[in-house]
Amino acid sequence: MRLLLLLSFLATAALPVAGQAQSLADDLVNGAGEPGATVSDANPGDEGTTVPAVTDALEAASLSLPGGPDYEAWEKVASQAEDVLDSDGASSLALEQLRERLADWRIEFQDAQSTNSGRIDILRRQIDALGPAPAEGETEAVELAQRRDELTSQLSRLLVPIRAAEEAYIRADGLIGEVDAVLRDRQTRELLDVGPSPLFPNNWAEPLEQLGGVGETLRSNLRSSWENQIQQAKLSKNAAPAIIVALIGLILVIRGRGWSMRLSERLLTRSGRQQRTVIFAMLVSVGQLLLPQIGLVLIVVGVTITGIGGLLTDQVLQTIPVMGILIFGARWLGFHSFPKIEILPPPLEHDAAQRTSGRLWATMAGVSGALGALLLSLTAFSGITEEAAAFLNFPVLLLGAVALFRLGQLLVVHARGGAGEEIDEHTSKGFRARVVHLIGRAAVLLALAGPVMAALGYLKAGDFLISAPLSTLAVLAVVSLLQRFFSHLYALFFGRQADGTDGLVAVLISFLIMLLALPLLALIWGARTADLTELWSQFMGGFSVGESTISPSNFLLFAVVFVLGFMVTRLLQGALRTSVLPKTRIDTGGQTAILSGVSYIGIFLAAVIAITAAGIDLSSLAIVAGALSVGIGFGLQTIVSNFVSGIILLIERPISEGDWISSGGVMGIVKKISVRSTRIETFDKTDVIVPNADLISGQVTNYTKTNMSGRLLIPVGVAYGSDTRKVAEVLQGVAEEHPIVILNPPPQVVFTGFGADSLDFEIRVILRDVFSIIVVQTEIRHRIAERFKEEGIEIPFAQRDLWLRNPEALGDAIRGARAGGAVVEAEPVIPGTEATPPEEPETPSRAAARAGLTQDDFEGGGDGGGDR
Repeated sequence: MRLLLLLSFLATAALPVAGQAQSLADDLVNGAGEPGATVSDANPGDEGTTVPAVTDALEAASLSLPGGPDYEAWEKVASQAEDVLDSDGASSLALEQLRERLADWRIEFQDAQSTNSGRIDILRRQIDALGPAPAEGETEAVELAQRRDELTSQLSRLLVPIRAAEEAYIRADGLIGEVDAVLRDRQTRELLDVGPSPLFPNNWAEPLEQLGGVGETLRSNLRSSWENQIQQAKLSKNAAPAIIVALIGLILVIRGRGWSMRLSERLLTRSGRQQRTVIFAMLVSVGQLLLPQIGLVLIVVGVTITGIGGLLTDQVLQTIPVMGILIFGARWLGFHSFPKIEILPPPLEHDAAQRTSGRLWATMAGVSGALGALLLSLTAFSGITEEAAAFLNFPVLLLGAVALFRLGQLLVVHARGGAGEEIDEHTSKGFRARVVHLIGRAAVLLALAGPVMAALGYLKAGDFLISAPLSTLAVLAVVSLLQRFFSHLYALFFGRQADGTDGLVAVLISFLIMLLALPLLALIWGARTADLTELWSQFMGGFSVGESTISPSNFLLFAVVFVLGFMVTRLLQGALRTSVLPKTRIDTGGQTAILSGVSYIGIFLAAVIAITAAGIDLSSLAIVAGALSVGIGFGLQTIVSNFVSGIILLIERPISEGDWISSGGVMGIVKKISVRSTRIETFDKTDVIVPNADLISGQVTNYTKTNMSGRLLIPVGVAYGSDTRKVAEVLQGVAEEHPIVILNPPPQVVFTGFGADSLDFEIRVILRDVFSIIVVQTEIRHRIAERFKEEGIEIPFAQRDLWLRNPEALGDAIRGARAGGAVVEAEPVIPGTEATPPEEPETPSRAAARAGLTQDDFEGGGDGGGDR
């Protein structure tokens, strides 16, 4: 901020010098070009530069068209510019004026390159219509040859002004590049100019003496104006209004900021985070900057009304408002960056003490800039030399360095978690914290490097290393404030979150604000206005692809045409979906396929028409596309396969949206068929994305391809001994009585076999709606249980009987084990009795093993009958 405002102040204060420079530039650029003409430099004492006579001017009459460039005048300007660059005697201001004139010529030549482009295109098409020219040794009809020569001659004449404009454009662009190189070299040499070190007291004698002379001049001016009777009469006449205006201004300076601050705090405290209140409070807070600044201007006006002072006093008075902007602006930005109250989330994470320190050092940064502005004003109009001003600026530089150092430390503290809260680096907040950490580290390093460079004699470089980072921090603070304001404004109008930070539009607005701040940051760090205009002209000129030139206007035209085509496609889809397709006999899947096809074709045509309207020649990309097609084919063969499969699915329609399918172990309802994949919603309400190629090349079961009916199988088992005829009759009645079961063909009850535990039956029915299969299955089973209970039919469960071969041998083994001292509480298991398992490790199986029994002595069996 400091550097920007100082530049604006310098531009305002140097009007007399600018007037002299303008006349110099006019002499330099608009000179008659006569032999021996002399162009003087703006610096007094420099010797003139002699411009030689123009010996070989272009014959403009043969090249220029009515209203076209004046090549004779251009030749004079270009020759003078080359002579000035060769002599290297012009000042930087004169070179800037020369560059501006050359840029105007370059724009004129660029426009001239499109002269008669329509007529030239027609002639070329006419020549192409005559066919290819005959090869060497061949002839063609006399009429064709004469017509070809005539058209070629016309084309050559029309191309002459274009070729001349192209040549002149190249020359102008080259001269502009040379001027820019000279100015950048001078800027670098000026910045790295080394002088005496301010650490030696002897070097301060002359600067302090010049500063004392300025004070003496101001005192002399005041004394002279006070003793002047005319001034005394004017003072007595205007004393009352001057005092009133100055008092009002003094009140605003002292109390204005407090009034605005208390009003903002009251609004935020009473209404909390309501968007309307937050926005209004942010607008009211601008009064912290405007009210004191208005008061300062009123004080200056009151003093000026009195007529006291001289030219130097008036210049100092004109500087005071600039100083006020720097101080009040820095304090206002500090208030928003380090707020006093925490009603809203602060932009930086700090505790109360750290925020107080941040507001203090932000104000000190503004004071540093204000003192620098005052010193610059005195340097321009009081006779203080630049060397003495650089020495006098050293204390100001130290104050700015301390402020920059402390602000950088606070930024680092925020990146480390502020008042102790850890910031997750994987979130957007963590990313911003890392950026703030880098900025804080850079600020700390530059705050240390600036005074060191100044102490070594590089006073201008040291001042740049302090003023540029402080100005950058001010710009970033303004950007952050604007981003928060527009985020809350967006939240107010669109009903987003309370902090106003969600939504893509809010993010894009923040990005646009940061993009607009980039030119300002470039100016702060040494870029010239001409550099920015050069980048802008190159951007607007576009870039070449083959024989086509793509510019921002082409992109804009492409976007407009494509959006219009897209909207027409959507309107056509809506008309088909609501008015046309419902009146046809096409099923839902077919209608979806037609709508998808219209969408793809419409978008493709919109893209082709937009490309054509933008003037992009796709034929120039054919060779590149052909070279890349092989690699793209191998790298994207899966995507291409899925794309082709998607087209097949939409045309052939083996499956449609809403179908119940099963493929690759996935069963569910088809929700959407796109050109690459198909989305299937399972019965667990999860989405499965299946590539289209798998549906084309793999096996797919479609349960609802032709109709909604489907078969349901329900297995049923009854106990052995049940009346199978009666069971079949009961099951048949249960199946037929359900309303969703189709009676033609009738339900079937099949006696499937004799199972291990039951007599197995199966109900086979056809349902009207296969999607109700789970509900019908459940209801039929409930009804079967109810009817079996009424009819006394038993549904068995699995049972097993254990038979022992030679149980006497097992009993003898157990008794022998007891006689040997083993504790066996288990009784031998005999057929038809229950055995209690032993609690000790000795078991009947172990006893049987010691008795020599084997597995063959045991036999197991069972059947599906009733209880045993």
